[in-house]
Amino acid sequence: MSSSLEVELERLLKSILDLNEEKALEITENLLTSNVDPLKILEVIKKAAEEIGGRFERGEYFVADLVMAGEILKGISEKVMPKLREVGRSRETVGKLLIGTVEGDIHDIGKNIVVTMAEAVGFEVVDLGVDVPPKKFVEAIKQHNPNIVGLSGLLTLAIDSMKKTVDAIRETGLREKVKIIIGGGRVDQYACEYVGADAWTNDAATGVRIMLKWVREKEGGG
Repeated sequence: MSSSLEVELERLLKSILDLNEEKALEITENLLTSNVDPLKILEVIKKAAEEIGGRFERGEYFVADLVMAGEILKGISEKVMPKLREVGRSRETVGKLLIGTVEGDIHDIGKNIVVTMAEAVGFEVVDLGVDVPPKKFVEAIKQHNPNIVGLSGLLTLAIDSMKKTVDAIRETGLREKVKIIIGGGRVDQYACEYVGADAWTNDAATGVRIMLKWVREKEGGG
């Protein structure tokens, strides 16, 4: 990555964290006009989302700040997503992903990035939105019969909600029918084991690679 690009990406990150919507959108437009890889902008969004969540939990951001930051990230995402889709959409459906931000968490930027990237490689995606209770995940699995379930959450409290969701899926006899991946700023291997998921990620691109690997293993009988 050139030093000038690094500087611009850092400026974008700072403008988001400063809650300067006009500057953030302007920098995004300039980067896209310069044909910068949209994944690099999404990486900045990911960093910003994690830092925003951390500042809110530490009491450095208040609810109004959280809402403003969310609007800025949403605006940037809306500019980036069409460019990402242009990179190449698979013509064949490779599998079905059911995804949502778990109960108690209303962050959706990370989830939305995963949704767009998953669609770009050929997944059919059912997005349940945010603050989704375990019961709704269970009902959606029965209705849509997905290969994979994605549980998203940015805040620490989301870990327990993820566990409750996996427990509910298990209690209804659906656990063996789906692979479960968790994602968000606070997840790690320990959280994955605690929740009872099959995999974890805090990076959208890595998450999509894991899901593609699962689909290919199933196709190969593995």
